[in-house]
Amino acid sequence: MKHIRFYTLALALITSCWAQAQTLSDFISMGLENNYNLKITRNEEAIRQNNATAANAGYLPVVNATAGYNGAYGGSQSQRRSDGSTVSTGSSLDNGLQVGVNAEWTVFDGFKIQATYSKLQELKRQGAIRTRIDIEDYVASVTSEYYNLIQQKIRMKNLRNAVKLSKERLRIVVERYSIGSASRLDLQQAQVDFNADSAQSLKQHELMATSRIRLYDLMAVKDMQTPLALQDSTIEVDASLSHDTLLEATMLLNAQLLNSKHDIKLAELDYKATMSRDYPYIKLNAGYNYQHTSYGAGDNQSRSTWGADFGVKMGYKLFDGNRTRERRNAQLNIENADLARLQLEQTLKADLADLWQAYKNNLRLLSLERENLITAQENHYIAHERYMLGDLSGIEMREAQQSLLDAEERILVAQYNTKLCEISLHLISGGIMTYMK
Repeated sequence: MKHIRFYTLALALITSCWAQAQTLSDFISMGLENNYNLKITRNEEAIRQNNATAANAGYLPVVNATAGYNGAYGGSQSQRRSDGSTVSTGSSLDNGLQVGVNAEWTVFDGFKIQATYSKLQELKRQGAIRTRIDIEDYVASVTSEYYNLIQQKIRMKNLRNAVKLSKERLRIVVERYSIGSASRLDLQQAQVDFNADSAQSLKQHELMATSRIRLYDLMAVKDMQTPLALQDSTIEVDASLSHDTLLEATMLLNAQLLNSKHDIKLAELDYKATMSRDYPYIKLNAGYNYQHTSYGAGDNQSRSTWGADFGVKMGYKLFDGNRTRERRNAQLNIENADLARLQLEQTLKADLADLWQAYKNNLRLLSLERENLITAQENHYIAHERYMLGDLSGIEMREAQQSLLDAEERILVAQYNTKLCEISLHLISGGIMTYMK
């Protein structure tokens, strides 16, 4: 019973925390900690860090400890050449035991070890960049969905207001119909409009729930039914972005571009590794071994040997038929990596130009829709006053109401589209983490 009360209290506390208004920074912070894909990415980065060691590159010697036993059971028979007599021994068991420690160390292999170690370090740095890429993409996704949820909530508010206006119009028509000043057609039309607005409002509940669930999924929240309250209630857009500043930041800070530079470095190190085959290799070996043998027959009962051994081995691979091919391919990989970087720069510039054009157009559209909204609000106010005086038909009143709802929808879409362009511009220029502030 105590356990049930404890879990109930814990669930209540969690629900209470989520019921409080949450900021975008709160959502991002929670998601960065809990998102499963990011956990996998961090583990992959840790693997690269673990691999970037001198031992993995081949700098350190290899030491092996060995132990073994062997036995031989049997007899022998021999014939003397001098007199033809035969000498036989009965069956006997010989036992042998060997124990040893041996080490081999590659001192030089044409700088391949150094190239391998440098490559492991470069892969470690590239792992950090790839983690950054995934984190930035994640922050952009959470930010976009956060403002989508705000958009859905604002749309819900507008639809509820439309339902309220339709309900008031229906009430007025019912009263007028009861006293004979409105026709049945007016009553039916008002009822149809009210039902249509109510149905649209119900559908909007589903869209809000879908956005909330998608946001919870990004943050790895297990209970999808947990209440959620947003601190922000409007979509504020940043109209102060500069194209030149964004372009400069993109060329310097874009994570994909930084990753492409690591690809070039890795290709150069692979080429250096292939060049190591033009050099000889030097290996050192040393060991200490002990061997004991016991004999089941003969003059000696047992024999033991022990001692150290050491040596040096030098070699050079004269020909294997692949050296020239691998070198040419390594050079082509360097060229391809550099071309990929140039192509990425071109793509980023094109994407930035496209996003910038959309951003500026949406800003102008947003300014125009704000003016249209003011006009639609004034028209609706005038139409409502005339309708209350009986100087305006129900169809004309509905048109004014729909015009206001359309103006509210257009400005909402313009705000969200502008925000999406803003988020994309920050992402491509390496400044997406600004939404953590």
